[in-house]
Amino acid sequence: MRWLKWISLPVLGLLLSAVVQTAGSVEALLSSPAAVPADQQLDTAVAQLNQYFQQRWQQAGLQPAAQADELTVFRRVSLALFGCVPALAEIKAFEQDQQPNRLDRWIVRMLQDDRFGRYFADRLARSLTGVEQGPLFIFRRDRLRDWLAEQLLADASWGRMTRDLIAAEGLWTDQPAANFITIARLENEELDEVKLAGRTARMFLGQRIDCAQCHDHPFDPQWKQRHFEGLAAWYCQATVSLAGVTDFDRDKNQQPVVYKVAEPGKDQQSGRTVDPAVPFNEDWLPATGSLRSRLATWVTHPDNRRFERAIANRIWGLMVGRPLLDPVDDLPHPEDSAPPDALDLLGAEFRRRGEKLSVLIRLIALSQPWQLSSESPEQDLQLLRQQQDHWAVFPLVRLRPEQVIGSLFQAGRVRMVDQNSHPLIRFQKMTSENDFIQEYGDAGEDELNAQSGSITQSLLKMNGRFTADSLKVDLLSGPAEVLQLSPDDATIIENSFLMCLTRRPSAEEQQYFLEQLKDNRNQAVEDLFWALFNSPEFSWNH
Repeated sequence: MRWLKWISLPVLGLLLSAVVQTAGSVEALLSSPAAVPADQQLDTAVAQLNQYFQQRWQQAGLQPAAQADELTVFRRVSLALFGCVPALAEIKAFEQDQQPNRLDRWIVRMLQDDRFGRYFADRLARSLTGVEQGPLFIFRRDRLRDWLAEQLLADASWGRMTRDLIAAEGLWTDQPAANFITIARLENEELDEVKLAGRTARMFLGQRIDCAQCHDHPFDPQWKQRHFEGLAAWYCQATVSLAGVTDFDRDKNQQPVVYKVAEPGKDQQSGRTVDPAVPFNEDWLPATGSLRSRLATWVTHPDNRRFERAIANRIWGLMVGRPLLDPVDDLPHPEDSAPPDALDLLGAEFRRRGEKLSVLIRLIALSQPWQLSSESPEQDLQLLRQQQDHWAVFPLVRLRPEQVIGSLFQAGRVRMVDQNSHPLIRFQKMTSENDFIQEYGDAGEDELNAQSGSITQSLLKMNGRFTADSLKVDLLSGPAEVLQLSPDDATIIENSFLMCLTRRPSAEEQQYFLEQLKDNRNQAVEDLFWALFNSPEFSWNH
């Protein structure tokens, strides 16, 4: 082992520590999650949601797909909450757990895991601020993500988080919610009220009214130019300086700060004055407070159905990869006379349970549409499309780049890569994710739009170093551990399939790879992992 002399003692110590950490039986089990308290169970709400979809299928004359097997559902939950397939150790523990309400108990545990906080916070940050870099120094995406992760793990109210984001004051480092405001700072040191109004409507109301910026909305007569301008005016008193985000109702000349809209070819100061206004239910506005705090209270008002429907639709999209109603940020206007739909049912329970995102996540994952198979026996293409439109079959959705590299990295290890993993492994994961996404391509801010694969992406998975690192039989790898600790060849193959695809091999697959293992075992295991990584099944949520 001449190569050891080239490794410093501290580095060698880290390597050996990591090896010791990953050693042990493949069969080592995690403890089962505790029971969900009776007052936190969602059985009634889940039943109401299922009844809505069942009636919808019956009215459309559709037969829903069969129930998906439990490991497939578990894989979906892990991809949605952690951005990766479940670890082999988690799969074994999940199967061993035979207590009632297994799936809900495991979801509750996963919602308390740092992996959920980090991954889901990044998804929300993209929705809130896009993927642009933002102004140097005064926009800190990392602080915003960390704050969102803290709020998620604390099971904080989405209503309170929304009010913090819209009305945030202080430094963007000390008050991370202020980064929702600072990203809109222009080069002339003023804020882009138009950008803030557009993001507020899209994210918190589920409405695209950007088209009403310069004229009445061309496709939706309900949205007028005055509505958009009135929303933008709520941000006119916000400023960003070295002291942070603050609101001033008077300028340096002690004149009232107002919002002005410039006419074409003229400067803004000579433009017409627009008063802050809301497009509906002015009575929800509080009489006092800063402009932004009043707007925040109006947006999150308990009677504002758009607020709850917007976040319910977005969480459905983040969970499934496709929103319940598409586009995610251009929902139809809710009608008081119409019977409640799925978004209303989700929103009502969300409000009743303290406006917690965890409630929406659990409701969606426990619902019948989420647990249906993605395989339909329907041969008629038109009927299959109807099944898809009515959520009578689970949609096939291509994994996002973060999910691809997250799954590649996790599938190459037996145990969870989480906050308890060795620092060397966590550092390797972080650098691998950043490098992979840069090469693979970022889905961008509109990540819920249908994504198509590319030849470059396929080649990167087939021949890239990220795949090679995960399948290699070496000192720190999961394939090596599976090879060493599995009692027989059949178990090697089974564990490999579970690690990569969260399922066991078919009899035909088992027999084929048993033949391969008769020769060079290390090479055969690496080939097995390569084949599984590059299978279509690995790259899709199904």
